[in-house]
Amino acid sequence: MRRNWMLRVLGFALLAALFVAAAGAVVMLLWNWLLPSITGWRAIGFWEALGLLILARILFGGFRGRGHWHWHGRWHDRWASMTPEEREKFRAGMRARCGWRHHHGEEPKPPVSSPQ
Repeated sequence: MRRNWMLRVLGFALLAALFVAAAGAVVMLLWNWLLPSITGWRAIGFWEALGLLILARILFGGFRGRGHWHWHGRWHDRWASMTPEEREKFRAGMRARCGWRHHHGEEPKPPVSSPQ
């Protein structure tokens, strides 16, 4: 039983390594095929391509499975369920925190006070 578990882990690790190697090779081939002729940039090697792949994952994908924009859907749902008063209170709070300035001749609206 233990041997079967070890073989599965080893197989998974091998497949993951093959996937990463294939993705790095694809990035390298695409870069070397397109960018030197379009932009004049130099060709890159496998390890540079793998580094670009990791950098792109960090910048655009994060370390969660759903990517960088996973919060968008939650905020959309939250915003849709707010009353107009709650939306204005949220806007006023964001203006106060983010240093909102007068734009296009608009006067800032005073924050909506909540009854206590």
